[in-house]
Amino acid sequence: MENEFKQIASLIGDPTRATIMWTLLDGKAFTATELAIVADTSAQNISMHLTKLIQAGLLSVESQGRHKYYKFSRKEIAYAIEAMASLLPQSTDKHDLHKASNSAIRQCRTCYDHLAGKVGVAITDGLLHQKIIVDNDNVLEVSLKGQKWFSELGIDIEELKKKRRSFLRPCLDWSERRHHIAGSLATALLDKMLLADWIRRTKNSRAIIVTSKGQKEFYKYFKLDLE
Repeated sequence: MENEFKQIASLIGDPTRATIMWTLLDGKAFTATELAIVADTSAQNISMHLTKLIQAGLLSVESQGRHKYYKFSRKEIAYAIEAMASLLPQSTDKHDLHKASNSAIRQCRTCYDHLAGKVGVAITDGLLHQKIIVDNDNVLEVSLKGQKWFSELGIDIEELKKKRRSFLRPCLDWSERRHHIAGSLATALLDKMLLADWIRRTKNSRAIIVTSKGQKEFYKYFKLDLE
């Protein structure tokens, strides 16, 4: 296991491959050409790096017409990459701290398929405070009150539990250094917010914008004041 861990760490530690993994946190599949542009490298070089990541089981590739699209082989890899960012040292410069705290990506973003950042953590706090979800020794569960709450929101918990993936789990937020929720329930909640226009995606970024409607709904459902 130690040797396998060293191999994975070495793969991710390469600057080009680290850029690939970070880019894929957007939650979309990318072509080799798109990844080469982001990593500022040649098509031949990006192909070599992608092959190594696929062979290690970190990425998967899907062909569609003339194009091949690359993505994480499973969602847990995305969560691990996001959590690794929490190892970054916190800046001690007050100007940097102020600038970082106001950046869009730290305020609200997608963490692959769920909501993260300051808003994502605050939503999780709101759900815990209202006992919609409960924390049993870092194991998150939906309470009886929560089952009714999600049902009224139009989210079918029983259907989500049937999916072949984690239903509800804590995910370490790299910018807040605290947990937000992940899993199929968090994905369903993100989809609900996007569909209802509480939040909107931004072009070429993981940053998420909370709409004026969303500000009202966030207060109504999560007791979260974003104004």
